[in-house]
Amino acid sequence: MTTKFRPLRDRVLAKRLDQEEKTPGGIIIPDTAKEKPMQGEVLSVGSGVRDEKGVLQPLDVKVGDRVLFAKWGGTEVKIDGTEYVILKESDILGVLEGKSSVSAS
Repeated sequence: MTTKFRPLRDRVLAKRLDQEEKTPGGIIIPDTAKEKPMQGEVLSVGSGVRDEKGVLQPLDVKVGDRVLFAKWGGTEVKIDGTEYVILKESDILGVLEGKSSVSAS
């Protein structure tokens, strides 16, 4: 049985994207030295939050967006054996456009 997950309010379900296994100089990074990826693909979004007038404000991110978030941001969960991260929209730093990757320094 496959479990469906629907985030509530301003939360987003994302799957971390794998980090490059080589540095730009060609050095292979072992698994033990890899940092948690800071990029993810949005798989599901909540309905949004209500403003002070009660009007529903939808989220700025949408399913399929590649996003950048804090290295230790969000809550890690495992659903049906697959690891995901649940983030509040405010934990997302931005949406990545194009094919480039980002690394923290």
